[in-house]
Amino acid sequence: MRILIVEDDEILGNGLTVGLQMNGFTADLATCRGDADAALRSGGFDAVVLDIMLPDGSGHELLATIRGRGDATPVLLLTALDTVADRVEGLDGGADDHLGKPFDLDEVAARLRALVRRASNRPTAHLEWDGVRLDPAKMLATRGGEDVRLSRREFKLLHALMERPGTILSKAQLEEKLYGFQEGVESNAVEVHIHNLRAKFGRSVVETVRGVGYRLREAGR
Repeated sequence: MRILIVEDDEILGNGLTVGLQMNGFTADLATCRGDADAALRSGGFDAVVLDIMLPDGSGHELLATIRGRGDATPVLLLTALDTVADRVEGLDGGADDHLGKPFDLDEVAARLRALVRRASNRPTAHLEWDGVRLDPAKMLATRGGEDVRLSRREFKLLHALMERPGTILSKAQLEEKLYGFQEGVESNAVEVHIHNLRAKFGRSVVETVRGVGYRLREAGR
């Protein structure tokens, strides 16, 4: 899952970025409303963590802008303004959830997983496909009840495919799920991760659709 963090406090923003990455997210940081708006226009984010007080406007204004253009990306407001009136304003303005500062990082991660799950109309916290089970909260993969060791990026790639089984995802779409703006991407990185997943789950687990991308093969095929 790829998350955009909109926070102008450098220490807090960097802490959130690193913390969410350690929880299995791909996280990018924008420190002002303008940069956040530009990032969201580029697409590819599963959710947004949005501070209300920004140097070039308010989080409420950014929220109104993105909702006004039909962008339904789930938004978690994270702010020191935590009165009932503040929460009501944020939720009525289009936010999906609200969490006051100070906060617990594990709760932020759990709320983001819940937002993405609801946006995907997925009733359970885990994903299952053809005997493979992923637990995003624990970053745990099992097959037939046996643990399968995956690197962080192997887990992210399999997670992206299992969220949309049968859907072909291009190499660029998978790279968006695996790497943030500031991370260098080697030209064959996705192919290497696909190779590793096939070594651990079987060669037929991920199909290559030549010239288009990758998808999970149909269960039982």
